[in-house]
Amino acid sequence: MEHILIVDDLASIRKIVYRKLVSEGYKCREVPDGDSALEAISEFEYDLVLLDVSMPGKSGIEVLREILAIYPDTSVIMVTSRDDAGTVIETMKMGACDYIIKPVNLSELPIRVRKALDRRKLVLENKEYRLHLEDKVKEQTEKIHEAFLNSITSLAFALEARDKYTSGHSQRVSKIALLICRRLGLKQSYTEKVTLAGLVHDIGKIGIKESILMKKEPLTDEEYSHIMAHSVIGEHILRPAINDEEILKIVRHHHERYNGTGYPDGLARQRIPLGARILAVADIYDAMTSDRPYRKAMKPNVAIDELKKQSRHMFDPVVVNAFFSIASGSPVAVPNRKRVAVKSRVSIK
Repeated sequence: MEHILIVDDLASIRKIVYRKLVSEGYKCREVPDGDSALEAISEFEYDLVLLDVSMPGKSGIEVLREILAIYPDTSVIMVTSRDDAGTVIETMKMGACDYIIKPVNLSELPIRVRKALDRRKLVLENKEYRLHLEDKVKEQTEKIHEAFLNSITSLAFALEARDKYTSGHSQRVSKIALLICRRLGLKQSYTEKVTLAGLVHDIGKIGIKESILMKKEPLTDEEYSHIMAHSVIGEHILRPAINDEEILKIVRHHHERYNGTGYPDGLARQRIPLGARILAVADIYDAMTSDRPYRKAMKPNVAIDELKKQSRHMFDPVVVNAFFSIASGSPVAVPNRKRVAVKSRVSIK
């Protein structure tokens, strides 16, 4: 049953309208002024208000403005004793759905009321549909891009798996980076970004010739320039899927060096994103302690000594110290070669 509030300072008009609408099957209440109307609406959600324009105290126009501001889903029909085009236009512009001229035509009244209520129902249904549609579209978009991101990560793992020298590298880098982030006391939200960047930091190697990646001899200048492009390529590959500039910049800058001699942009010190400085340490440690086509793996203690030598020059000393504290004088507890699951609450497109 639909509920209607009748607002008019004349009791005789309220009674006539009340009886007519109740006989049509509506649940009605009548009040004599604007303040009483606003109080009644604050206590109960009415579907429709029949509102007199001219009343003592607050005018119908003032009450209309407050109703629509606070209860925008309530429909309002203005009732006026004057055929005042200016008043009618003003109230309709404000949001009234209709107007009725006094004396009220009781034969026409139910028709006007029904139209107003049907219109309200349609508006609310459309509003709910749009809300649910937007939620569904957003949810589906997130699923699509999450799947895309997982596909990219799986591709990175698959590419590494083809090469016995780099198999599991990204997972181990991500795990070491996670431990460093925790030791530094970074927020969980930023830690997730760094660990995700660690999983995909070398995705740009998709664009690097395999003959260069697997070459045992020293690289030529041209070949080295080619391989240096992988961090920029990685950023470009990930940009359609990741709506987070911090992650993209970490991937782009993980080969920058603390003294400004790295690539691709030659950033130094604090201009290098913190996440990239963390990945740089994790990346070089895992690289040094893994076999490569051109050399055998270093022992963990030798790799740690090498990091100590390079601290303040190539790597952020704060990050290096955090890494040393994790190592505690013994080989770092890096992850095994099992795949690390991709779980992150970072924003994706």
